[in-house]
Amino acid sequence: MSFKIKVNDTERTYEKKVKLLDLLDSVDENLVCARVNNRIRELTYEVYYDADVQFLSCKDQDSIRIYETSLRYLVAMAMEHIHPELEIRFSYNVSRSIFMQILNKGIRADRALVDDLNREMARLVELDLPFERKVVPNDEAAKIYVDKGFEDKLAILKYRPEKTVHFYECDGYLNYMYGYMVPSTGYLKKFIIRQYSPGVIIQYPRSEMGGEIPPFEEMPTFGHTLKEAHNWAMTMGTDSIASINDYILNGSPIDFINMCEARHNHMLSELGDTISKDSDNIRLICIAGPSSSGKTTFANRLRIELMSRGLKPVRISIDDYYLPRDKAPLDEDGKPDLESIHALDIELFNQNMLDLINGNSVTLPHFDFKIGKRVPGRTLQVGESEPIIIEGIHALNDQLTTLIPRHQKFKIYIAPQAQINLDNHNPISLTDLRLIRRLVRDFKFRSAPAEMTLSMWPSVRKGEFTWIYKTQEDADYVYNSLLSYELPVMKKVALPLLRSIQDDSPYFTVAERLIRMLKYFADMDDTWVPCNSLMREFIGGSCYQDV
Repeated sequence: MSFKIKVNDTERTYEKKVKLLDLLDSVDENLVCARVNNRIRELTYEVYYDADVQFLSCKDQDSIRIYETSLRYLVAMAMEHIHPELEIRFSYNVSRSIFMQILNKGIRADRALVDDLNREMARLVELDLPFERKVVPNDEAAKIYVDKGFEDKLAILKYRPEKTVHFYECDGYLNYMYGYMVPSTGYLKKFIIRQYSPGVIIQYPRSEMGGEIPPFEEMPTFGHTLKEAHNWAMTMGTDSIASINDYILNGSPIDFINMCEARHNHMLSELGDTISKDSDNIRLICIAGPSSSGKTTFANRLRIELMSRGLKPVRISIDDYYLPRDKAPLDEDGKPDLESIHALDIELFNQNMLDLINGNSVTLPHFDFKIGKRVPGRTLQVGESEPIIIEGIHALNDQLTTLIPRHQKFKIYIAPQAQINLDNHNPISLTDLRLIRRLVRDFKFRSAPAEMTLSMWPSVRKGEFTWIYKTQEDADYVYNSLLSYELPVMKKVALPLLRSIQDDSPYFTVAERLIRMLKYFADMDDTWVPCNSLMREFIGGSCYQDV
C-alpha cells in the first residue's frame, strides 16, 4: 500500500517503508532528528505511513536534548576505553554545561585525564561509529547491569513499568540513556572539554545560542549552590530516584517530608540571622528567580521569619508598576512583551522606593489587570524597622532600584537546584522540574490544560534567559527551593495532565519526555505536607493562599 511523505513542501509517494536518513539528498551531520507528524523521531526511524517530515538541527530545543544525550553516551564510552576502573556521574552545572564527576574516592580529574578524554572522543567521532538500538527484556538488562557493575542502573530498573529496555550499542559498548540518539558518533563534532576541579565540564551546543556552544561563564555563586545541593543530596540519600523511592516505600514518608522541610527552615533561619544583624543598613529585600521557583510562598515565609526577630517587613508588588498595555514594549511578534523590564514604570518604582526608605508617605499604584492600567492603591509610610520586600523576575535588576545604594539592598535568588539522577549517567533537568510545578499549579489554580501551559513555556524561558539568569551572580543569598519529595507528590496530578495530550499535538513530544521521567517515581500522598510549605503553592492548601 503506497503512502505519501512531505519534506520541505515536496511530496513524494513510496511503496515501502523508508528510513528518514534516506529522505535526504546527502548526509547532513548538522541535522540531529526529525519531527514526523509532530512527533520527534530518530533519523534512523522508518516511515511507513502518510507523513509531514521536518528535519531539525541544533537550533531546535528537541534536537539539543538528543545531541546532549548522545554526547553523554560518547563521554561515558570514551571513559570506559581510557579509564575502565573509574566510575563517573553526570549532572548539570554552570554555563549551561554537563559536569562529569569521578566517584572513586580520592581521585580528581587532572590535565592528563582531560587530554586523554578529548583525544578519545575525537577518535570516536572521526570513526563515525553507528549507534544501534537493541531491545532486551528487563531480566536480560539486569544481567547486563550486573556484569558491567552498573548498580545504579540496576536500582532504578525495578521501577520501570515497561517489560523491556532499549539499549544502544556502539562498537561493543552498551548503555541506556532514557532518550533518543543521533545515528552515529560522527554527528557529535561540537563539544568542549575543560578541567573543572574536581571533575570535568562538557560544553555543547545550545538552541538559544543558534546551535552554537556558548562562551564559558564562570558562575561561582551558582556553582557553590549546586555543590551544596549535591552534598546535601548525597548525605541525605536523595541523589537518585531509587533512593527517594526507598524513603517512600521502605522508610517513613513523614520523616522524609519533615527532613526536606527542615532544610528550608534552616535556610530561612540563616537569612533571618543575616538580615536582622544588618537591619540598620538593609532597607530593601529583593527576591527574584525563574518561573515556578516558589517566590510567593518564600516571600511570605521570610516575612514571618523576620517578624519573629522584631522586624516588621512590608511587601510591595512589582506587578503594580506595569505600564498601560498600549505603552508596553512589543516582542518580535508585535505583541506586548510583559516579560521585559521596560514593561514596568522604572522611574516611578525607583522614586517610590527611595521616598519610602526616606520615611515619606507614598500612595502606591495598583495595576488593575481587568482594565489594563494603574489605579491609586494604598498609602504607605515605613519606619526604620520595616524593610521592604519586593519579589518578581526583575527584582535583582539594578535598573529597577538605581536610586537605592547597594548596601541598602539585600538580594535573594531563588530556584529549585535539583541534584537528582535516574542513574549516574542520566541527570534530571532542573528546568523540567519547574515545568512540572507550573503544569500542576496552572491546573490547580487556573484550570488550565497542560497544552496551554506548554504553549507558554518557550516564551517564559526566553524571558528567563534575557532578564533573570544574568542577575543571579549578584545575589547575596541563593535559596534552593527544591523539596526532594516534590515529584512523587506532584506525579498524581501531572501524569494524567500529560497523558491527556494527544499524539498529534505539537506538545506531545514534551509530554512524552516528562512522562518518561515521572513514571519512575513512587506515588506519595500530600497529607503530611505542611500548610506553609513551598510545595503548597503548587498543589494547593497553602495557608498563604489569601495573603
